[in-house]
Formats: sequence, C-alpha cells, structure tokens
Amino acid sequence: MSETIRKLAAISRAEFLLPNLGSLIMGLAWGASPPLSLTEIVVSVALSFTIINLSSAIGAQANTISDYELDSRDDRKRNLVQALDSFGHTRLKQLMTVESVAALALVVVFTFAETKPVLLPLWIAGISLGYLYSAPPLRMKSRSWLAPTTLILVLAVFPILFAYFTFTSELSPLFLIALAGLASTVYGVIVPTEIRDYFGDKAMGIKTLTVHLGLVKASLLSIILLGLGGTLIGVAFLIAFAHGQYPVLILSVAAIAAVDLIVLRKFRKLHLMSKEYENSISPDTIAKDIISFSSDNPTWIMLVTQTYSLISIIMLASKFLY
Repeated sequence: MSETIRKLAAISRAEFLLPNLGSLIMGLAWGASPPLSLTEIVVSVALSFTIINLSSAIGAQANTISDYELDSRDDRKRNLVQALDSFGHTRLKQLMTVESVAALALVVVFTFAETKPVLLPLWIAGISLGYLYSAPPLRMKSRSWLAPTTLILVLAVFPILFAYFTFTSELSPLFLIALAGLASTVYGVIVPTEIRDYFGDKAMGIKTLTVHLGLVKASLLSIILLGLGGTLIGVAFLIAFAHGQYPVLILSVAAIAAVDLIVLRKFRKLHLMSKEYENSISPDTIAKDIISFSSDNPTWIMLVTQTYSLISIIMLASKFLY
C-alpha cells in the first residue's frame, strides 16, 4: 500500500501541497474577519484545502498522462514514467474520474452550505484550465504566452479567489493588489525551473516560454516579475497593517523585502550565467553550471511562498486579537 501511495504521490505532484496551503492561507487572511467562530474557520479551511488539493492532483495527473510520450524519451522524467507504468494508465484515468466526481460533489455541497454561488463557477474555471493546460487538443502549455497565463490562473488566481470568497462576498482593493503581486511572483519563481529544463526542452522541441525567449531574456523576466510581485504584496500588507488594530506589525513586512532580495540575488546570478553562456564559444560547461545552480529553485520558491504565508498568518491573527 505504501508503495502505491508513493507512486500516486509522484504522479500527482505531491510537492504542490505546501504551495496550495500558501494559497489557502493568503485567501483566508484577506477574506476572513470577525465575528467568525473558530469552528467555522476550521471547517471552511479543511473543506477548501481538500477541494484545492484534490483539484490540483487531477490537473497534475492529466499532465502526467498527456506528457507520457515526451517524458518517456526524457531521462529526467524516468521515475515519473516508471511510476505511471507501474500504477497503470487505465487505473489512473479511473481514479481521475472518481476524484472529479468527488471534488464536484464537495464543491456543490460547500457552495450551498456557505451560500456563496461564486464558488462553483470558480472551481469549474480552475479545474477546466488545469486540465486543458496539458490535455489535447488545446494543450495550452505548448502555446507560448498562453502557457504562463494559464499557469498563473491555475496556480495563483483561482485557488486564492476560491479561498477568499469562502469567507467574504466583497472584493477588497488591497486584496486585488496582493493577488496581482502573487500572480506576478508565481510565474517569476517558475521561470528558473524552466531555465533548469531549458536545454532538454529545446532539444526535444518543447516550446516553453523560456525556450521561446532564450535564457537571457527569460532570466531577466524572472527578476522583473519577482521584484514587481514582492513590491505589490508588500504595499498591500503595509497599508492593511497601517489601518489595522496593530500598526506596529508593519515591521513584519520587512521580511518580504529581505527574502525577495535574497532570491533576487540568485536570479541575478542566473542572469549573468545566461549571458556568459550566450557569449561563450564552448558553452557546455556553463550549461551544466546553469542546470546545477537553477536546480536549487524549489528552495527559493519555498522561501518566498512561506514568507508570504507567514505574513498572512500574522495579519489573520491581528484581526482576531482584541
């Protein structure tokens, strides 16, 4: 049983669990306000998190099936291909059907229980885009600029809106600023992962945005997006804390600036390495260095997203402290 769970976790990209939790925490922090009881918050958080993760797993599983032929020719994806072969293609499709029905049932019940009609269309839009991102005939991941747009919507916008509207029906301008900042940040921190895969993707004819732009422009884009995203999120939290019950909490926003500067230095180094690769007459060694360096990106992603989550928790706590 444990081996089956391990294979399913690989196929379903279980590493997205913490980023999903970050989305839920940000949506909760901006949407929840007194006089919600602790029981109401716990139940709503548990159901929202279950729905978001189940939907994320379905999208990841669709991506694993759709990319099977490409992944089978890519040594980097050997473990993923082996896990799918062992688990079984038909079995996975059957599981996706069960998961989809279960998720739909949960969303319908949740929508009526919370009397929030917006939750159902938000979920439908998110799960549909998550499926169409990798599945034919649209396969948006192979359509240049549509790929990052879809990723931003699926990974940041729809999950956070779902969590946010679980607790409120009104759109806050500050929340929209924070959401725009997170959307910018999400793709900004994804780009170095695409840079890590650049050489293999290019060799196999996979047209990611990074392959389309080239290493230098893509690495510069990551710097711009993360800088813009951190600025927008920082401004939103600063204003929220300034008008809150505990304005001294403004000091906690310094953590966003500190972490973003640390990660931006990494992105800057990646940009310089990309320039060196482009201008080199023997780039193979530099290519290996780029792959090795950018392989640390999961750590950078966690550093940024968990800092945002921590500030969100601080803001949420300040709302309920008297």
